[in-house]
Order: sequence, then structure tokens, then C-alpha cells
Amino acid sequence: MTFNKLGLIEPLIRAVKESGYSETTPIQSAAIPAVLEGKDLMASAQTGTGKTAAFTLPLLQMIAEQPSDSRHPRVLVITPTRELAAQILASVETYGRYLDVTSTVVFGGVNINPQMKKLRQGVDILVATPGRLLDLHNQKAVNLSEVTTLVLDEADRMLDMGFIHDIKRIQSYLRRDKQTLLFSATFSNDIRKLAKEMLINPIEIDVAPKNSTAENVSQQVFTVDKKQKPKLLSYLITSKSWAQVLVFTRTKHGANKLVKELFKDGIPAVAIHGNKSQSNRTKALADFKNGKVSILVATDIAARGIDILQLPQVVNFDLPHVPEDYIHRIGRTGRAGLTGQAVSLVCADEIKQLQDIERLIGKHIEREEAEGFEPQHDVPASRAVSGSSQRAVSGSSRRSASGSSQRSGNSSSQRFDKGSSQSASRTRSDSRSTRNGSSRSRNASTGYRGQTMPGVARRGIAIPGGPVGPDRDGNLKSEEGNQVQARSRNERGRSTNRSPGTASRQGANGSDQSQVERNGNTRTSTSSGTTTSSGTAGTRSGNSRTGKPELVGSSNPYATRRSGNR
Repeated sequence: MTFNKLGLIEPLIRAVKESGYSETTPIQSAAIPAVLEGKDLMASAQTGTGKTAAFTLPLLQMIAEQPSDSRHPRVLVITPTRELAAQILASVETYGRYLDVTSTVVFGGVNINPQMKKLRQGVDILVATPGRLLDLHNQKAVNLSEVTTLVLDEADRMLDMGFIHDIKRIQSYLRRDKQTLLFSATFSNDIRKLAKEMLINPIEIDVAPKNSTAENVSQQVFTVDKKQKPKLLSYLITSKSWAQVLVFTRTKHGANKLVKELFKDGIPAVAIHGNKSQSNRTKALADFKNGKVSILVATDIAARGIDILQLPQVVNFDLPHVPEDYIHRIGRTGRAGLTGQAVSLVCADEIKQLQDIERLIGKHIEREEAEGFEPQHDVPASRAVSGSSQRAVSGSSRRSASGSSQRSGNSSSQRFDKGSSQSASRTRSDSRSTRNGSSRSRNASTGYRGQTMPGVARRGIAIPGGPVGPDRDGNLKSEEGNQVQARSRNERGRSTNRSPGTASRQGANGSDQSQVERNGNTRTSTSSGTTTSSGTAGTRSGNSRTGKPELVGSSNPYATRRSGNR
């Protein structure tokens, strides 16, 4: 369908044609007429399908056809990130170049005074991030009482980022008879709940299958050890002559570290994430779009709003923890009907994320190994996904360069399943300890009840039948509600049946030991160290910590005695 058939005015059609578009996308064909009719809208579409133009074009026409002398905004667009807000403003200015419509954008990370000055001059369309908008409203720099249309773009991401309370506060400042447009990548339960609270009899538009990826984007996985990822990325960029690549990392620190690694290999790259100043983020994005920098390393949040029409490659240096973010990531390429390529570098530690992604998109992603970067730790086979006739993808993939030695994934799958079974067996056995009477021991590498739990020491963890964490009093409790450990020393003194406890602490041969006797039952705690301090003996007697500590016969000033009644 052409834009001429949607009832748009001539200045808008002219601006659209000059931007290089002639045919509408499905979301535009469905949303533009509904917005022009003034109805509430709840729309979902794949990333890169023209959602911004779907609400920008009709809102520009509505403002142009209803001129006003008011300086207060009549259209308010809320977005989660600065980059997306700037992108929407650019679309408004591009499509509204032949209209007498004013617009501006406000977001954090920059000086607020120029934004306040612009608002005082008057605007018709205001694009904002929630936090900065509330700051301006609290300072009475913006009046929202005349907003007739509210747009919530990337609503799912705003909920993920915790903006729900800010959105509701903004909603309370607006008139009740306004038009509300909600755009989201998915229709989750939280999105539907929000729509029920804010929209009135909305038209629901869903032009893409749930959790689908664009068919014009090819997907590929390279299995590699984690420590080899930077070198493999450098190899792929140089050997395949990639000229423009958007690389996703999971953390800000990881983005900075990867940029340094690429620079060592002679590949210019820049990072964009939340810790960067807005000026640095804007410059990095502009240099990437203009071709001055070939590699842009970004986190998921910062990448929202990156709209590059002919971006050929997207690389997942780290797989996202949330599988839906994978769809948003690869949606940065293959936009406006063009083809694109999405490459993921996957190590053995990321098998769960890979399986979650494949389960979400309903298909397995082809695996390869780059010659010279074969992983020492095989990535286990993928499990079967619904809607796929393929039972499992080989855990060790085919070689990309030589095409030789395709390994079977059956043994890998069996080893993976066996390991899972053993892990589950260990978890069940962890919960079978008696809780009263007999002695209990723990050391620095041992969890509760003497079970070995690396990285978990002196804390309760959630295991079947076992402790699930401290309650309000700091006491660990099991799933049956039985108390299994007291953290508060005051609780230990409440029993009237026990004999006064004694405690001693000695340092010898690099070890410390403490022993507490209660009701004939003994609990021993041992931790090992590498250094020894002689003469660091201190004793505590009685049942109280009241009274001042006094030094006893020791050359170590940290040896103390405390006495009194507990």
C-alpha cells in the first residue's frame, strides 16, 4: 500500500518520498488510520518495521490541521532511552519539514537550562524520557495539562527498566480524555495490565508473530572458548572485511574492555553505554553512522534507538540473559526490508542462554567453528524446541573454514543430561541432614550441613527441603518452616535449659578454631589460612558482651577478654 491511500496530507507525503519511502509497512498501514480517527491504540511489531513513522505521521497531520496559540505541548512521547528519544525527534523533524509544527526533546545527562528555555518558547510535540520530564514538571518548567495525545514507545523496555511508577505519575498530570498510543515489541501480561489501566477501548494491532525474528536476517553461532572471543571477533572482522558492525556486550565494563582489545589488533572501535556522557554517546553514534568508526560496542539499553538503515552485521559478543533481548539486538540489522546478518559468539557457559533463545524463536541456530578457534570446552547440544523437527543440534558444530570433522552431538547431549542428573542428585542429598542433636561442621568452602558449595559460605541457599534464606530476624528457615540456624547472638541466650556457653579462639599453623558447647551438642567451625600470627589468643567468658574489653597477657594488642553475664 502507498502512503497516498492512508489519507495523509500532501506535505507529509512529499517528505516521506524525499526520505526514500514509497510503500507502507504492515504496522503503518494498520496504525495510521486508527490514530487519525483519534482512537486509543495498542500496537506490536518487530523492531525495524517503521513503528516510529506509524505514530509520527498521523500526529503531525493532526497538529497541522488544528493550529493553536498555546505554547504548551499537545503531543507527549515517552521513551526509555536518550538515543531513542533523539531518534524520534529526528523523525518528527524529517517528516514535518514542510509543516508549521514545533518540537523538542528532553532527557537526562545534559544541562537542563537549555531545555527549560526551549520549553518556554513553546512546543507542539515533546519527546522525553520519564526522569527528566518529571524533573522539569517539578520545577514548573513544563505544563502537561493541554496534552491531547500520549505516546508510550518501547513500553516493554520501560517496564523492564522500572519506569512504571514514573509513567503513572506522568499519567496523573494529563487530562482524562486524551488519546493514548502504546507501542511495544511484545504483549506481555504486564503490558496488558498497563494498557487496561491507561487505555480506553483500544484497537489492538499485532502484525508480527510472537517472539519472531525477521526472515531477512540470517543467524549464525560460532562456538568458542570465552577467553578466545576477542581474538575470534577480530579475526571475523578482518577476514570477512566487515565495514560496519554493531557488537553487543552484557556489561558496561565488558564493552570498554572489548574496545581496548580491538584497538590492540588495529581495529578502531568505540563504546556506548550508560556510563558515557551524553556528548560522548552522541559523538560515538554519529561517527559510527558516518563511517568514521567501523565497530560500535554497545549494551542493550544504550542500543535502543540506534537506527541505521543499512547496518549489515550485528554480533552478540555475549548472549543476553533475557532471551527477548536477542530479538531486539538482531532487529538492528535487516531494517526496512534489507538483508542482514546476526552472528553470536557462544561459549560453554552460555548454553542455557542459547537454549532459551532457541526455545523462544522456535528453531535451532546453525553452529560453526572457526579454524584455529576450536573450543577446548564443547558447547553442549541444544535441546529440541517446539515446532522444530530437529531433535538436537550438535554440541561441537561443523568447522567453518575446513569443513572437516563434523562431530556427533549425541555423546555431548548424554554427558550434559548426565551432569544435570548428578547435579539434581547432589541437590536432593543436600537436604537430607538431621537438624537437631548431632554435631555440624563447616569450613570456608563448605555450605550448610557440611555440603560442599563453592562460593557459598556461612549463608543459607534455596535447595529442596533445605534453607531458603533468612527471615526478618536473620534466622535461616527451611521450606517446612523449621529454624535451622540462628544469626542473632541474642537469640542464643534465651534458652534456660543449656549450660553457659564457652568459646575459645586460637591461632596456630595458619588455622583458627572456635568451639561452642550447647546442651551436650558440639558445633565446630574451621577455616584455613596461609599466615600465622603468634600469641593472638583471646578468650571470652560468661554469657554477655557487656563491659569493656581488657587486655590479657599477650603481646598482641588485639587479644581481648570480655566478661559479664550474657
